Amino acid sequence: MSDIINIGPDGTVSAPACPTIPFIRGDGIGPEVWAAAEQVFNRAVEKCYGGQRRVNWLEIFAGERALKEKGDLLPEATVEAIRTYHVAIKAPLTTPVGGGFRSVNVSLRVLLDLYSCIRPVSHFPGVPSPLVRPDDVDMVIFRENTEDVYVGLEWEAGSAEAAQVIALVEKLGGKTVRPDSGIGIKPISKTGTRRLVRRAIEYALQNGRPSVTLVHKGNIMKHTEGAFARWGYELAAEEYGDRIITEKDVKANHGGLCPEGRLVVKDRIADAMFQEILLHPADYSVLALPNLNGDYISDALAATVGGLGIAPGGNIGDQYALFEATHGSAPAIAGQNKANPTSLILSGAMMFEFIGWGEVKEALERAVTSAIASKRVTVDLAENMPGATTLSCSDFADNICAHL
Repeated sequence: MSDIINIGPDGTVSAPACPTIPFIRGDGIGPEVWAAAEQVFNRAVEKCYGGQRRVNWLEIFAGERALKEKGDLLPEATVEAIRTYHVAIKAPLTTPVGGGFRSVNVSLRVLLDLYSCIRPVSHFPGVPSPLVRPDDVDMVIFRENTEDVYVGLEWEAGSAEAAQVIALVEKLGGKTVRPDSGIGIKPISKTGTRRLVRRAIEYALQNGRPSVTLVHKGNIMKHTEGAFARWGYELAAEEYGDRIITEKDVKANHGGLCPEGRLVVKDRIADAMFQEILLHPADYSVLALPNLNGDYISDALAATVGGLGIAPGGNIGDQYALFEATHGSAPAIAGQNKANPTSLILSGAMMFEFIGWGEVKEALERAVTSAIASKRVTVDLAENMPGATTLSCSDFADNICAHL
């Protein structure tokens, strides 16, 4: 019997009873949060299926450990393993700031065409929040993953390449660029936009969500971010017809009340959206954004409900899916058994739902909710939670297991 999870041409996912799922242990706090998460995953699967199903975990390598042991930050064998088994999960990897190698995370997304970064953000009861009504936060972010400034098209200030690009810009656009400028290119395509917005709309329709909001900076960048909004609206109208309605239509022709059964499609300027997630979070459900906007907004939104330590994420394309903790590798606390494993555990919950093991997803979310409500949590939550007991990473994993 095959141990491979299959993803069909129509996106249908089928998993065997004992699938092989590759995992990357990660850098910094990665090994600690992975050990905690693996324990919780195995216990949840056992609780839900009584030995009838289980996961064969296959370790693959990337990041600092891969460089040390394999001589390569991203070995071809790692990419091929994900291509073979289709679904994988990873702890955080280190990305240097200001120099050094480019992000392995971005490389994986581009190589596997994992074009949609999906990050659900909602409040867990008892988690400290700066919002007056944190329970109003219940959004799912669809961030385009393969374009925008993350593609890595840039040239260092003073280089011959930068000088050539500056000369070309001045020739084509009639704009003067300071000669000591570093230059970057921001591509946003119709193809990339439409498939991302399609996935966001499909998710909203399948899950009974009321709206999809296109978040962009099109008031300034007309032909990239402005085009993202325009192409998003066009896709919605062409492919979903009378299943969607624009916010403008709701206001102009329906007295501000959405007709029953319709999904509202609207847009917001990116900087205004930062204010909206603080003041009016209940007005937003599914967000679709270009890459950089999606990175900023998803992190800011996570901060309103407890931070990246409890924020899950998944990178999904048409053929492969890679689920990951959304926070960094936090080398300053590596090896101290302090890190919060919740982000990786909830990313695993997303993964189990993706492969059709919804019972495991629900069990994990219930257990995390109960563990947090017990006020026996890791230091990042305990320091702002009155009456809380601080647990280590491994002890918090035990606490979650006790609530399964």
